[in-house]
Amino acid sequence: MSRIGPLGALLAAALALPSAGHAVDSRVIGSGVSVAGVDVSGLTVDAAAARLQEQLGPRLLHSPVVIGAAGHVFRLRPGRARARFDAAATARRAYAAGTGTPATGTGGAPISVTPALRFSVPALKTYAAQVARRVDRAPRSAHVHIGLTHIAVRRERWGRHLDQRTLIRATGNALKHVDPGGRVLHVKALRDRPRVGARRLPHLYATVVTVDRDHFRLRLFKHLRFYRGYPIAVGRAGLATPAGLYHVEEKEVDPAWHVPNSSWAGSLAGQTIPGGAANNPLKARWLGLGGGVGIHGTAEDWSIGSRASHGCIRMHVSDVIELYRHVPLGTPVLIR
Repeated sequence: MSRIGPLGALLAAALALPSAGHAVDSRVIGSGVSVAGVDVSGLTVDAAAARLQEQLGPRLLHSPVVIGAAGHVFRLRPGRARARFDAAATARRAYAAGTGTPATGTGGAPISVTPALRFSVPALKTYAAQVARRVDRAPRSAHVHIGLTHIAVRRERWGRHLDQRTLIRATGNALKHVDPGGRVLHVKALRDRPRVGARRLPHLYATVVTVDRDHFRLRLFKHLRFYRGYPIAVGRAGLATPAGLYHVEEKEVDPAWHVPNSSWAGSLAGQTIPGGAANNPLKARWLGLGGGVGIHGTAEDWSIGSRASHGCIRMHVSDVIELYRHVPLGTPVLIR
């Protein structure tokens, strides 16, 4: 039963009545014609318009469209879409659909006509964009967190997005349904693949080195798993080995020593000492990290396990030779 009282019905009927400037449309709609469940067969076009305005108008313009997407629920009120029900146009549409059927009797097959409901496409676009902002989620690539003793993997997360044009079209169609069940939409969000998946990380981080200054330990990781550990010496007080994430920028066998112009270098300051020379402290191998800092062998084995260098990372010669074979250029080196 309609919730509209007698006064509302009279007003609705009055709105549907032809005005002084409106020609009376007395054409009779054929049998078996209905609009969203409202029977208009055998009525004149004007009478059908009045009935449709009374019985369909409130239902079309008050029930929300319910949209479910990615666990969210949204409700669109017809007014927000600037929806307008055109009862007269719907009645004319019913007449056209019933043309060729008898005006009385039940000889014709049932014909159901869609209501003439107009809405603002720009308003639906605005609403669809708001829904998408709540639902859309950018994909996140898998990545690693390098710690001194282990490497943690954060897995990838797929993204999602709504096809806004599909949502606009589906919402517009739903607005034309009178039955609330026809105004429920389940919109599937499209999935967006992340650029890097967790399976690729062991190959992207095939080699990682970490330097633990407090415990004088260098750790080598292969394919994100601990591979081997080595004792080291680090920078002394005032010349501490700098913390940070570096990358191996250069590799040399029996490297020359370009002596810095520092007071601690004494008479050697500014000179270049050939590789392999007795007074060259860079023994056997050099893995440069930039800024004059690097990993190298030392003849002062007694210094390993202490703060003894001028900022570099010292290793036993046999250890640095072994490490050198495992560490390619570009390898990340975490110093902490």
